[in-house]
Amino acid sequence: MKKSILLILLLSAAVWALPSGIENAIAKSGIPKKDISIYIKEAGKSSRVVASLNATRVRTPASVIKVLTTYAAVLKLGFDYRWPTVFYRRGRLTNGVLHGDLIVKGYGDPTLNDEDLPDIVSRIKAAGIERITGNIVIDRSYFKVGSRNTSGFDDHPHSPYNAMPDAMMFNERVSTICVIPNLNSVTKKTPDKSFVVHNQLQRVNKPCRGRYSWPHVKIDDSKAVPEVWLKGKISKRCGKRNLCQVLTKPYKSFYYALRAALQEKGVTVGGRLRLQRLPKGAEVLFTHYSASLEKIVSTTAKKSNNLYARHLLLLLGAKMYGAPVTVAKGRKAVRIILRANGALGSSLPHIDNGCGLSRTSKITAKILAGVLDNAYSRYGMRWMQTLSIAGRDGTIKKRFRGTVVRNRAWMKTGTLKHVKNIAGYVKSKNGRYYTAVILVNSKHARWKAAKMQDTIITWLVHYKGRGSSTAQKPKAFAPVSETRHKPKPLRLQPEKPAADFAQPAPKDAKGRYYIQTGSFKHYPKASYLQKLKKAFLPYRIVPGKEFKVLVGPYAAEMRAREALAKVRSSVDKGAFLTTKEKLDAEGARLY
Repeated sequence: MKKSILLILLLSAAVWALPSGIENAIAKSGIPKKDISIYIKEAGKSSRVVASLNATRVRTPASVIKVLTTYAAVLKLGFDYRWPTVFYRRGRLTNGVLHGDLIVKGYGDPTLNDEDLPDIVSRIKAAGIERITGNIVIDRSYFKVGSRNTSGFDDHPHSPYNAMPDAMMFNERVSTICVIPNLNSVTKKTPDKSFVVHNQLQRVNKPCRGRYSWPHVKIDDSKAVPEVWLKGKISKRCGKRNLCQVLTKPYKSFYYALRAALQEKGVTVGGRLRLQRLPKGAEVLFTHYSASLEKIVSTTAKKSNNLYARHLLLLLGAKMYGAPVTVAKGRKAVRIILRANGALGSSLPHIDNGCGLSRTSKITAKILAGVLDNAYSRYGMRWMQTLSIAGRDGTIKKRFRGTVVRNRAWMKTGTLKHVKNIAGYVKSKNGRYYTAVILVNSKHARWKAAKMQDTIITWLVHYKGRGSSTAQKPKAFAPVSETRHKPKPLRLQPEKPAADFAQPAPKDAKGRYYIQTGSFKHYPKASYLQKLKKAFLPYRIVPGKEFKVLVGPYAAEMRAREALAKVRSSVDKGAFLTTKEKLDAEGARLY
């Protein structure tokens, strides 16, 4: 009996012993093993584990937590989702004059920026508006996030990575001041009267390096209108310097930029900025859509964009539990979505704000690997490409340039003081894909940790073994910062918006033919809408006495009838063809 027990213990030790290449990398780093969590296995549903060290120990994830946020967004909304910003008018429009207000309803598109303004202005003009006698009204009520400009996470509160979310986001809440020393020029990149710049720079004829190469910036945001002071000596030989800082409210920046863009195209605005909820009776002019969620998720992961991740978390909260959305709703939504799709099991990581700029966010290497495996099995390379590609782009563009790892690793990194993490996928030379998570929470977690991680990933590229298939089942996880008692369920009702934006409109969005797939007394069930998503049918939900689900529009009747056949075969046999005119007569509000 004793011999059997001893044999079992020896076999267990062999199973969980680290490969010599990984042991050597850890030993050379000088980082204590207790500060390191490693979990490496064949990617996907395989149970073959290559290496496991402290895999169930709770760690601070930093930005690798974005994997959970972005993957939940893809699961819930799909790669093709596009964020809407809806423009309305209120008042009488006669002879090009809008005797009333231009209204903008923000749904949290984090990508809205200066480059979108020409299209927005042209569509306002296309609606026949040449003058606005009223105000520009902004509804930012979709998010309930307070009014802080910056998270104040560290000693650089005005840096872009500290920007806080807002439903009416613009230029990622970043104000850019352009300094051209040889012309003695200091200008704002975007017309914005919501902050003031004082130029006290002294130009000197010295080489552009050291203390003469960059302006000294002092920011006073204690006043209603923040002030920026540019001080110090700067070389006349320096080229253009762009100072990017979080200074003001994004809805104010958007208002001033939109007003200036309208003015440039001859559209005058008589009123001013007003903040209020969308008033009853407002008429939709058009909807501006963001780029696809696939591009937004890729930017979030590759550039580790904190603001995008915060907005994704809030959007999921709104889609699951209704607006106005809070961070608490967003956290719950991410966990519920991942769990419902088998990515978390019974685990309960603490996601906090969804971006990783947090000391309370917690996860284990095994849980993170489980999420990555789920994504790999479901979406494969399409998902992997949203992560940074070794030696090519994102946060590991330079890290693996010129090495054997280039184009063989798809990773998300995470860095805070005393935190250096990396997680994703590695393709070995023999063509096998591995899920790899290496978390380091240590006072040595900087260059030493990065070098160790790079060594392990390089070793994995050369790895020819198969690992062990006797992996232990991960334990349920509840971080110490979470309450141990069963939380009370949130009694939240799904939002019933004026229209559903789950799928973008087709290219012929100005068409007159629609397919009515159903009419419901209550808001349509998610299971019904999921059928439309799986069939890749662009739909919208129009409220009234009943909720109508419409597919389309289509410009040509032939295309509409082809789509109708698809709807009847895969979604609802009772679907029928209708037109914009008929829907208008029935009082449907289309946009």
